This record gives sequence, C-alpha cells and structure tokens, in this order.
Amino acid sequence: MAAEEKGGSGSQGREDFDIVRSGGPSRDEADLSSSEKPGTEQSETTTLDSNTPITYLYLTFDTDLPSPPMIQQPDLDGRQPPLCPDLATYTSPLTWGPTHKSIMLILSCLATFLTAFTAGAYAPPANIMANDFGTSRLVVLVGITTFCMGFAFAPMALAPMSEIWGRYPIFIIAGTVFAIFQAVCSVMPDAAGMLVSRFLVGTGGSVFSAVVGGVLADLWEKEERNTPMALFSGAVLAGTGAGPLVSAALIETVGSNNRAWKWSFWVQVILDAGLLLALVLFFRESRASVLLSKKAKKLNKWYEELETHGVYGLSISSELAILASATSSQTTITLNPNDRSNTSTSRLRRIRWLVKEDEQRASLGQIVLTSIRRPFYLLLTEPVVFCFSLWAAFSWGVLYLSFSVVPFLYGANFSMSSRVYVAMMIASAVATIVGIFQEHLLKHSQWKKQEEGFQYSNSRFWAFMRRRFPAEAPEARLYFTCITALLLPVGLFIAFLTTGGYSKAIGLGLATWGIYSVYLATFNYLADTYHIYASSALAAQSFCRNVLGGCFPLITSIMFTNLGTKGAGAMLGGIATGLTVIPWVLLFYGERIRAKSTFANITEKRYLAY
Repeated sequence: MAAEEKGGSGSQGREDFDIVRSGGPSRDEADLSSSEKPGTEQSETTTLDSNTPITYLYLTFDTDLPSPPMIQQPDLDGRQPPLCPDLATYTSPLTWGPTHKSIMLILSCLATFLTAFTAGAYAPPANIMANDFGTSRLVVLVGITTFCMGFAFAPMALAPMSEIWGRYPIFIIAGTVFAIFQAVCSVMPDAAGMLVSRFLVGTGGSVFSAVVGGVLADLWEKEERNTPMALFSGAVLAGTGAGPLVSAALIETVGSNNRAWKWSFWVQVILDAGLLLALVLFFRESRASVLLSKKAKKLNKWYEELETHGVYGLSISSELAILASATSSQTTITLNPNDRSNTSTSRLRRIRWLVKEDEQRASLGQIVLTSIRRPFYLLLTEPVVFCFSLWAAFSWGVLYLSFSVVPFLYGANFSMSSRVYVAMMIASAVATIVGIFQEHLLKHSQWKKQEEGFQYSNSRFWAFMRRRFPAEAPEARLYFTCITALLLPVGLFIAFLTTGGYSKAIGLGLATWGIYSVYLATFNYLADTYHIYASSALAAQSFCRNVLGGCFPLITSIMFTNLGTKGAGAMLGGIATGLTVIPWVLLFYGERIRAKSTFANITEKRYLAY
C-alpha cells in the first residue's frame, strides 16, 4: 500500500479502485462483513447508496489513492461527474525537488537577514532620535530591548500556531505586522510610541527566526540539514552587520537631522514590503500535517460531489480496509488481521480520509501552555540546556553590544564604524563556508561508520577518530566548535585591548565568527540530543538569548564609561573564555551526561526504536 503517488494527482496507483452508480438495494456494512466467507471474492456489482455507512481511513503521503475510471456518461439530470482534483501541491515536503527547496531556503534566509537588519539598523541614529524626542540616548536604546522582548515571547504562541494552521499563514500575517509597524516607527513623534512600536516589530519579525528552523526541518532530513542551517545562521549574522552599515551610511549622506532616522526606517519598509510580496507569491506551505489535512479535505469534498451525481463507493482492498477508523456514530469495518485469505479480496466502500495528527493533537491553548512551561522546565532541570542557553545568551549579548558600542567608540565617524560592520559581514560569510565544509568532513568515508565489509585504510589517525570521536555521536556537532568558538574571546581581546582602527574591526569580525559557531552548535546539538523535545530546548535558549541580547545595549555605555575600553573588553573576553569550556566538557563527558538526563535518554531510546 505504501508507494509514492505518481503524477501527484492521485489518479495513478498500484490498487484499482472502481466507482459504481447507485440504483440497486444497499447492503449494510455489518451484514457485509459477517456474511462473506474468508477467501470469497466480493461481487463487483454490489451497489451502494446514501444510507451506506462511511468507512474512515487514515491518509499518509504514501497511501495509494483510488484510481477512478473515466466517467463519460452524465447522470440522470445530464450533469457530468467531476474529475479527480489536482493534488500535485500536496506531496511530502521532504520529496520536493531541489528548485522548490532552494526557493524556500532563499526566502527563509532573506527573511532572517532582514530581521537581523532591523535589529542592527536601530542603533546608529539613536542620538538623532534622542534629540528629536527630547530624551536621552539610553531611553531610545530601550527600543532594542523591547524589540528583543517581542522576539523572546511571541514565538511561544507563533510556533505552535504554525504547527496547527501551517507555516504560510503565520509567515504572511507576522510579516504584515512586521512591515506595518516599521512604517509606524518612521512617523512616531515620541519615545514611548517608538518603544511600543519596536516591540510589535519584534513580535512580527520573530516568526522569521523561530519558525524558519521548523521550515528547514520540514524540508530536509536531519543528515542533510546542516548546510541549510549554516546558510540560515550566516544570514542572521550578515544582517546584523548590514543593518547598522546602511543606517550609518544614511546618516553620513542625509546628515544629522530627523530625515536620517526616518529614512533608516523607510528603507526597511521598502525591503520588508518586497519580502512580503515574495512570500505571498513564492512561499509554499511546508508543514506536512497541514498539507495532509488539506489533501484529505479536497478528496473528501470530491467524493461528496461524486455522490451528488449518484456515484457511490470505491473498491478498496481488504488490506487497506483493516486500517479503517470510524467515529462512534459511524460503522467500522472489522476484519481479522490474522486472516491472510482476505488480503487479496476487493471490497466496495464509501470512504473518507482522516489525518492521524489532527486527531491526536491537543487544543491550541494546551499546546501554547506546554510551549511556555516545558522550555523553562528544561532550562531549570537539564544542565545541557542551561549551559548552552547561558553560552548562546552571552554570545548574542556580545552581538547586540556591538550595535551600540561602535557608535559609542567612533561617534559619527562613518569611515571607522563602517570597517567594523563590513568585517562582521565578511566574517559571517567565511564562517558559513567553513561551517558547510566542516559538515562535509564529518561525512568522510574513513570517519563515518560504514556497512559491514567496508575496507578502511590503515591510517592510525582515522582509526583513532572513529574510536574516540565517532562522527555519528551528537557530540560530533561540537568537534570543530571547540576550536572556532575560541574566536569569540580572542576577537574581543583584539578588539578592545588594541588601539588600531583596523585591529578593532578584525577583532569584532573574529568575535562574530565565534558567535556564529556557538549559534550553529547550539541549534544542532540540542536538536540531536533532545529529538522530540528539541523545539522546547531550542525555545529555552532562544528566550535567554533574546532577553540578554536586549539588555546588553543598555549597559554598554555604563560599562565602557566606568571600566574603560580595555577594562570592559578584558571582562567580556574573560567571560567568553570561561564559557568555551562547555563544548570541551560535553566532548569528553557528553555521553555520560546524556545517560543521566530524563528527556535526552528517553527520547534517544524512542528515536533509536523507530
């Protein structure tokens, strides 16, 4: 029964399904199953009508659908029965072609890029906005904090909604909110309104960060997901450099007046409107259960239309009928699964399709409540989640600190500040390329576990790597991170303990590379370790990351004024150095730690069982 649909329309399949017209006496389902002898072929002349009970079957992407004959003759009223609807858009996202997947990946990366662009573009004109609003720069920078608060809290509801209603409507609705409140920010006359608007901008933009990970999971299997995830992570960090660069360039071009900060928002409105239009036109629904539900509804509607034309019943095999499921108000076909003689017979049934995920899913309120409670429970009870959340949160805090520290250090000197932003963008691109290359190294034939009979080389190095650092272990996600994450403290020391303008740019560029490594390792390791609870573990670190990231810009001025550039840089570099112990500890003790974890241990057993 499990076979890929041919042509995508459901009109082809290995099983022959016949549609017959009503017109004779009907037989009750219970009588049918009790009166037929095992091994006896059911008569194909049996007719059904509207009084015949409906059989409910579960639909999957591998289910062979009924293949109706060409219905040429009209019914008694002269109406032509409808043909099978086009089901080409309801195939499994995992089987989509490379072109469709590439379009989805480009749109997802572009959306993430513009979200990060928005986060970074706010800081350079902060002084001008403060003068315009008659307040301090610190008050204006709270807009970064409120933006991050929207990012931290909104996904708790948006992510579950995207799983029930689909990715597409959530993307479009949130994207509309994102673009509209960018425009509202550009005409806001006071600081209070700006802070509220920035919260709503963050709420709308958060979907492009929180749900994009789900889209990538929809499209690629775990083994193929690193490259899309690496590109997605690179787009995040590239946007954080591009946003302040463009915003600072506008200030340099327009001058220090209110048009500078207004145009900073209007440029984003134009870009966001273009993104929204692209999403409307080219983004496709990728949530598998939502696609199946739509497919089931379309098929059921077609069956109902056929019955209005007097066309009742489809001939299904007994093997398929065994999987029948019905509500308490309907009759279920009960067949003996151990009776092999029935599997070759064909039975005429009125059928409707159900999707198992729809029946097993809890209510939206319960799902949202779980999505709020479980991340915090994991954060407080799972050492791995806590440590990675702390590490990712500090790294994100350093990234957001750069938004406000560069204008603080260089003021309106566009030449100096632009070097830093360009260095951040270059570092993001290099880190992405290296991240993809590292993943390909893990797939090296001498490193991976091969099938029995494969002849490994005599290399002692590869034998040692296979024995001590297996490529299949979740800790494999950390092998390279143990080295590249050191670039974060090294970059901070170079940026703030040296005096040259170029050295500061290089230092913050290296720090960005280190942040990228932390971000990618956190996502991949938590996903591989917690499996079915991965979304909750990732939500915990995302919450911590955005909360701390939103707080860092507020303390930047205070910290660098009181401690000085070298003192603040030394403190940040020291903390970053201490946190780089985390992947090393997991590298050597990760298996032991996971064995003691309730969530990681149970889910791993379930994962292996399947």
